Order: sequence, then structure tokens, then C-alpha cells
Amino acid sequence: MTLKLEEHKILMVDDDQHILDLLITVFEKEVFHNILTAITGTEALLKTTQENPDIILLDVMLPDIDGFTLCSKIRSHTNAPILFLTAKATDLDKLQGFSFGGDDYITKPFNPLEVVARVKAQLKRTPQISSSSSRKQVFDYGYFKINPNMGRLIVNGKRIECPTQEMKLLLYFCKHPNQILSKHQLYKDVWGGFYGGDSTVMVHVRRLREKLEVDPSRPKWIKTVRGLGYIFEAATSEDLM
Repeated sequence: MTLKLEEHKILMVDDDQHILDLLITVFEKEVFHNILTAITGTEALLKTTQENPDIILLDVMLPDIDGFTLCSKIRSHTNAPILFLTAKATDLDKLQGFSFGGDDYITKPFNPLEVVARVKAQLKRTPQISSSSSRKQVFDYGYFKINPNMGRLIVNGKRIECPTQEMKLLLYFCKHPNQILSKHQLYKDVWGGFYGGDSTVMVHVRRLREKLEVDPSRPKWIKTVRGLGYIFEAATSEDLM
């Protein structure tokens, strides 16, 4: 069943209690009341497995484990969106965050209202099961297929874990087959308008190719159009009952 925004469970992970208090205050004013916190990686991993949060805000510099490593551990338990919230602001740091399974990257100091906006954008785009839906759309391309309502990706007969942001990007490609899509357009429509530079889209496309392609260096499905963007080459897509 699709949740209202205020019903979503948020896990905030940061060893700075002042930051947690600030975020809680702002999020509660923006109707979010189901908020969990953790100040260590161990505590965050435990709450992820026990509480199954719908979205996670994750600092990188934690006292017991770095956030990048923690993100990869969390990914083995959930595909919930993970937003890094950190002072590590170099392009290399951002690329690491995405490569470890992050869905967005926000640098400190930050505007708390922007954090709320990005969380809302992620939650609105997260694939969810709707009990009122009488149909389940499946994009089936033979070698791989996607059930958006279940958030499930099957490649060559095997289920492949696909983080939320990668799933959103792949679904966007599937809904716009055989069209050239610019990086700016992809970021605007998939990430909710917060343009974070070419590297964000590039990293997610690379990770999708690693999941979908027999040879990611010579992609069959998601191809680069030099100077213009990307194109998802698909002859047909089907809606199955």
C-alpha cells in the first residue's frame, strides 16, 4: 500500500547530536514524525535490520565505521534510498558515495529545507506496491525484465538487487525507449531537479550496465550518444497482466 509522506520511517545517522536535533526539528515541522536516529555505524545497521526504514540519511565520518563501507552493508539488507549527508565534498568522495550504493549526496554545511526537499523527492519516486492497482506493469525485454510495482529486476533468469535510484533511472529509460536523453534531463526528471553534475548520472549508468550488460564496455541496451547523452535501445516493451 502506498504510504503518505508523513507515514514514512526515516533513519538519520550522524555522530553530531546537534545536527540530528536540527534535522529532527525541521523534519517534524514538515510533517515527518516517524524518525529514528543512530550515532554509530553499528547502531545504524542494527536499526536498519530491525526497523526497515523507508529512507536513510547517512554521514560518512562515523566513529566506528566509515559511511561508505556502512552503505554497502546496509545495501545487503534494504534497497531504501540512502542520502549521504557529509562534509566530504570532493568529486572523488561523491563518486565513492554513489559507487557504494548511495542515491544522493548532500554536502555540509547544508540548508535543512533542501534536505527535506530531496527526501520528499526520493520518497515520491520510490517504487511501491499499490493495493488498489488491478494491473502489474512489467517491462519485459527477454534477457531482462522489471516489475516496477514490486521493485524487482530479473536479469537472465536471476533476481538482481537494484538500489532505488538505479531502479528509478532504469524505469525512466524503459518509459522513454529509443530516445536520446541528456544528462541534465535525466537528473532533472529522475533526481527531482537537484542537478549534481555529470558524474552522478555517469556513475549510475555505469552501475546499471554492470547489472544488465554481458559486456559493460560494449553496451547493448544503454548506449552513450557522444555530446548528447544516452539512449536506451529497445525494440519493444510490454505491459503484462
